[in-house]
Formats: sequence, C-alpha cells, structure tokens
Amino acid sequence: MAFQTLRGRWVSFLGTAVALVLGVAQVAAMGVLLTTMLDLPDRPVERFAGAPAVVMPSDPTWNPAHHDLGVRSLPQARGITQDLLRKVSGTGATVVDRAFYAQLQGGPQDQVGHPWPVARFGGYTLLDGRAPASDREVVVPSGQARTGHKVTVLTAAGVGTYTVSGTLSPVGWEDAVFFTDTEAARLAPRIDALVALGATDKVREAVGKDAAVLTGQDRHQADASEDRDREALDNTVTLVPVMASVAGTTAVFVVASTFVFAVIQRRREVALLRTVGATPRQVRRMIRNEALLVSGFASMVGTVLGLFGAQLLADLLIGLGVSPPWFRVEPSLHWTVLAPLAAAFLVGVLVALCGVAVAARRAGGIRPVEALREAAVDDSGTTPGRLLLGAVGLVCGAGLTVWIALGDPAMVLSPSAYALALLVPVLAAAVLAPLAVGPFTRLLMWPLRGCSGPIAMLVRESVLTSRRRTAATAAPILLTVGLTFSLLAATDTLGAARESGLQNQVRSEYALAPDGTPGISPQVVEKVSRIDGVQVSAPVLTTLYTHDEDRLEMNDGLVMDSAALQRMTDLKVVDGSLDTLDDHSTVLPDLWGRKAGSTLTVLMADGEEADLRIAATYHALRGEDVAYLPQRFAGTAVYARDGLARRAYISLESGTDRAAATTAIRKAVAGTGARFVTRDQLVASESAYARHLTEVRQRSITVIVVMFCFIAVLNTLLMATADRRRDLAVLRMAGATPKQVMRFFVAESLLVAAIGVSLALIATALNLTGLWGALHQLFGTAPITAPYPVITAIAVMSTLLAVAGTVLPVGAALRARCLYLCSGFS
Repeated sequence: MAFQTLRGRWVSFLGTAVALVLGVAQVAAMGVLLTTMLDLPDRPVERFAGAPAVVMPSDPTWNPAHHDLGVRSLPQARGITQDLLRKVSGTGATVVDRAFYAQLQGGPQDQVGHPWPVARFGGYTLLDGRAPASDREVVVPSGQARTGHKVTVLTAAGVGTYTVSGTLSPVGWEDAVFFTDTEAARLAPRIDALVALGATDKVREAVGKDAAVLTGQDRHQADASEDRDREALDNTVTLVPVMASVAGTTAVFVVASTFVFAVIQRRREVALLRTVGATPRQVRRMIRNEALLVSGFASMVGTVLGLFGAQLLADLLIGLGVSPPWFRVEPSLHWTVLAPLAAAFLVGVLVALCGVAVAARRAGGIRPVEALREAAVDDSGTTPGRLLLGAVGLVCGAGLTVWIALGDPAMVLSPSAYALALLVPVLAAAVLAPLAVGPFTRLLMWPLRGCSGPIAMLVRESVLTSRRRTAATAAPILLTVGLTFSLLAATDTLGAARESGLQNQVRSEYALAPDGTPGISPQVVEKVSRIDGVQVSAPVLTTLYTHDEDRLEMNDGLVMDSAALQRMTDLKVVDGSLDTLDDHSTVLPDLWGRKAGSTLTVLMADGEEADLRIAATYHALRGEDVAYLPQRFAGTAVYARDGLARRAYISLESGTDRAAATTAIRKAVAGTGARFVTRDQLVASESAYARHLTEVRQRSITVIVVMFCFIAVLNTLLMATADRRRDLAVLRMAGATPKQVMRFFVAESLLVAAIGVSLALIATALNLTGLWGALHQLFGTAPITAPYPVITAIAVMSTLLAVAGTVLPVGAALRARCLYLCSGFS
C-alpha cells in the first residue's frame, strides 16, 4: 500500500525527498570532512629533505596542539646549547640552522632568514651569482631582486642594507633570505636545529635525552609548515563540529517539519482509507513505511551528494583561510569515508521516522467521517507535545539569555559555544509558530482592514483557517532570518565592543603600527625615541614559564617600561598599585589567581630564572591576559618569539611642536616596516584581526545555514501551493480572474513571509538582549550593531523565494486549467 501510494503521489513526496536529500548531504559532507582529518597522509619533508638526520630541542610533555601558533616549549625557546653542539660536532660534520624574521622591504610578511649552509638540504639551487661571502651579502629568491643590487632587509635587530650575491630558485613551502653563518648568528642568537652528517647511531648516542634526533618522515617536524598546518587543522576541527551542530540541527528541524506537513496535507485521503475499512494501526504502518521508503532513497542520494560535496565544503574553508591549501577529500572505500556516510544515512532515516511518528499517531486517529468534509479548516496546529516542547524551548531560551547576560558573560567570547546558544530561541519560536499565527495574522493585516476588494479578507481568513500550513511554510523563513540576524549581529556587536574596550585602555595619542610586516623592530622604536619631545614605548611579546606543582605553565608576557605602562595604558587595577613597579616586579591579570605582594618565580626563554614581586593585578578577559614585565627581560623576546613589537605607543611632551614632531616621526619610520597612526587607527587595526577570526567562524556557519534554508523555503512553498488545486478551483468558480487568483496567492505568501520574519525578529531580540547584558559587564559598553543591508537582503531574498514557490505551481495550474471543484484527490 505504501509503495503504491508513493507511485501514485510521487509529486507530493518530492518535496520531502528534496529536503531529506539536502539534509543528509550536509551531514555526510561535514562527517566525511571531520573523519578525513583523522587519517591524513604524511606531508613531504621540506627544508631538510636532503639531510640524513636533524637534531632538535624537545620536550616529551609538550603538546603543540594545546598552544597557539608561535608559542615554544622551554627547550625549544632556549634552542640547541653550546654543549650539545659540541657533542654532535664530535660525531662528524654538523651544520647549524637558525630561523628568524628577515623580510625584504616590500616582501611577504612571512619571509624568513636562514644561514646559507643549510640551503642545500632544502633543495635550493643558485640560478645566478654565488653564495654570500661577507656579512653584508645575502642570497634571495629570484624575482625579488637582481644579483649585485642593494636591498633593504628588515629584522628584529633592525633595518640593514645588503648586497645580493646570488638568486635562488623559489620553493613552495617558504620564502627565505640567506645570510652568512656569522651574520645569521648576530641576528638570531638561538640555534633552532642541527643537521648531523655523521653516523646516525653515533649522533643518537651523543645527544642522549637532551634533544630529539629526527630521521626519515620525522624530519618534517622541523619544518615551519608543520606548525602552520597543525594550527589550520585545529581551526578546522574546532569550526566544523559547530557548523555541523548548527546546520545539522536546522536541517533536522526542517526535514522533520516537512514530513509532518506532508502527512497533514493528506488528512482527507487518510480519512477515505478509514472509510473503506483501514484500521488505525494499518494507517500508522502505512505512513511509517512511506517515510521509510522515501527516507531510504533520499538518504542514499544524499550520502552520494555529501561524498562529493565534502570537497566543496573543504574548498569553502580553504577560501576562508581556515583549512590548509593542500587539504583534500578523496572518495574511497576507507573507513574514514564509509563510516560518516553510513552514519549520515542512518540519521536521515531516523529523522524521517521520528518526524512522522507523531503525525502517524494522529493520522491513525482520523475519523472516517472527515472524508465527507467540504471545508478544510484545521485547528491551531499545536499539539500538547509540541506545546510542551515549545514551552521548554522558550524557558530554556529565556534562561540562557539571563545566564549569558548575568552569570557567564564570557561565553559570548567563545564563537563555538555561543553559536549553539543562539539556536535555542530561534528553534523555540519555530516550534511555537502555529500558536503565533493567529495573533500575528490579525496584527499584520490590521493596517489593511479598510482596503476595498475581497483579497485582503480572503488572505486573512485563508491563513487563519490553515495555521498548520502557515506555520510549516513560515518556519524556513524564520530559521533563515533568525539565525542569520543573530549570528551576524553577534559578530559585529562583539567586534565593536572589543574595539571600544581596547580604545578605553590606550591613553597615548599616537602610535606606531606594522606596515606590511608582522611587527616593529626595537631599533626603529629607539630611533623614534631620540626625537625631541617624543615619548615612545613598545611592548615586546615574550613568554614566561612558571611551575605549577609538577607542570610547567606557559603564559604570554609583555616587556614594557613601568613608567610608560602607567602613562600610556589604562589597566583596571583590582589589587595593588602600579606606583610600586620596578625592575624586580610584575603586573599580572586577575585570571591567574595570584595576589599582589606575593612572589612569582619565573623561567625566561633565554634560560634566566627570576623571582618577581607582584606589584598589582588587573582585570582581563580570556585571551587578553598577559603579564607586564620590566624592561630588563626585553632580550628574551628573540628566544620566545620573533623579537618584534606588535605596536608602539607615542605621546608628546608638553610644549612640543606637534606638527614638527609628527613630521619627524613619519620621516624616521619611512621604509622601516612601521607607520605612524592615531590612537583610533591603532585600535581599528588591532581589533581587525580578532574580529576576522570571529567573523570566519560565524559567517561560514551563516553561509551553510542560509544556503540550506533558502532551498527549504522554496521547497516548502512549492509543496504547500501545489496541493491547493481545490482553492484554485473555488476561486475560479466564484468568478475570480486568473490575475486575481495570482494576486491572492502572492499576497498570502507575503503574509506568511512577514509572519516568519516577525517571529525571527522576536527570537533575535531575545538573543541580542543576552548579548547586550554580557558585553555591558565585560566592556562597560554594548552598542548593538549589525550588517543591516546584508540581513535585509537575506530577508528580501527569503520573501522572493516564498513568492516564487507560490507563483510557479499556481501559474502551472492555471495554464493547465486543472481546476475541477470535485478534485478532492489527485
């Protein structure tokens, strides 16, 4: 019976199949993407492909996945010791490797410097010229300079002029400038690795447990791309589950609603079956079997689409800068592909069966007499179960809003967790939509109560007497606009709040910011400080290591002059005083749980150990908690990081000629990789990066949700309108012209879209209320901002799709003149 029904009514089931195919494809693509990352192919060895063995500092307890890109373990920060270098050199020829910031003026920001002797192990070959013979000579990639030309090279040690002694064939994994051994040692005192050319067994014996000896594929651990790839893959692993949760939940809701709606449309057909003797159990079994047949076929098609769509999703993440460029998803019979496809297939079948479970139970209770009804008036469409689920969702949404605003405001700083929290009010509104159809219809139609003609009255009554259908067709619009508005508004508002908070922390009038470089050389800062009437301070990023029982904790530190810290920043001190700062004290964030006046023992990246008095603690947010260290630790930055300042604060002394001073500053920093900016410009550039990270997560989720919901809007409206041939027939028999019929259906679809958008705005208002309260606590200010043109465009597009989903089937029916009043069943 179920099979024959599908054959006879395949057009009616097409909408449910389309929704399920897309939902399963979405789940399958994300599942394949995630499991593929569990079994990635080995990346080729790059810089040391020609080296028999590489000796690197190692820490067995160090897990780079738990730390940000660029953070080094203590052994890595200290580098190869002179004692270890002497031991390895005793086993045979040894080549010292150093990696440090070295950027040609106008070159790429990620350019790096190395000593020339290690070039041969990475496959570099001279195209012309020769190796550098003096400390003022360099070898550069071809196309960036010509042999014999003078070039300006920016390093952490300053800005230098060198002569190009030769050019190299470029490689795909890095853009390097090569110096003599002596010059490289001056620019970067830390030794990153050793290439050991002696017997590997002797090298391992000499090294012992002091470092790691890498051979074969393990040599890739010494490549810089290893850390970059890991960071990119970690970002992918973080983002995709959130995308899968938000988009998957949306897909499940839409698919389940579509199946329920499909059963509701067949109420009179089921009543006819009951009239000819079908029992309630048989009706329920028939509907479940129909769902099983449809979901089995649709899930199979969806898994195939998901298999090939996984690479499209990977390309989207690569384009957003989340995943590494080499990441590929290949169809295969490996478990990393088959397991997520099987799981997506089962999810599709289970969602369909769960979606029709309640509807099948209600269908079994239909009385035979309903087959004789001429009116198609339904009830409120809100069953006790749905009402209970909606009430729970509403309470949870309101409770979550209060909790975010008052209890845990820091949640809004975590894009992954907060994106899931934004779902709750939107889904609750979608569940309670049938209950809201009546009040919203009357409210939205109230301004049109004086319109002449019957269309406004017919539209109002049609919607009021078909609340289930209206709620089902408005739900995709509600999800599209509600989730888009919530996600994008949260992204922009959080970015604006961060910018405002950062602006309140900076007191200096002017600043230096990187200009096409990753940072500013301390030598440039010193050059500016020699200008009369100019006070400048550049916090340099370093790492401090502290013992926590048997573990070694790593935290960021900013080396900054104590007087400049008070003069140019505005920290919210919660304990102690900045007035007591000296060369033997520090300022810590309150998140670290330390008390002012106590002593903190720190290990620095260059090997120095110091006991520092905690002069004060200040209020800081997660991700912005750094220790402020005295100027004597500035030399540790080149060991811990790259030795560059990310910004420099500038203020002018009283009585200084402002025009002359600013002109002198601009002249001093010209060509040094720094630019002179105002405080507002600095804050804008500082917040741009943090905002970018949040936007990538939120907007990638938004793209997936909007694409699916747009299709769901069109699909649901097509289903709803295609089944209304009786309404078309009644209107035509009552004397309505084809143009009037079309106007009626277009007006009705516009009203449905307005109801969906209105409910979306209410759900979004609840989300933004929680966001406002949280940001008010975190930053003291909470201006709600959003990309209103983008949100408006999405709402308009949803409305147009709703109209298109109405016009297409109505137009087809009018052209086919398939308008028979007695066609109760097709």
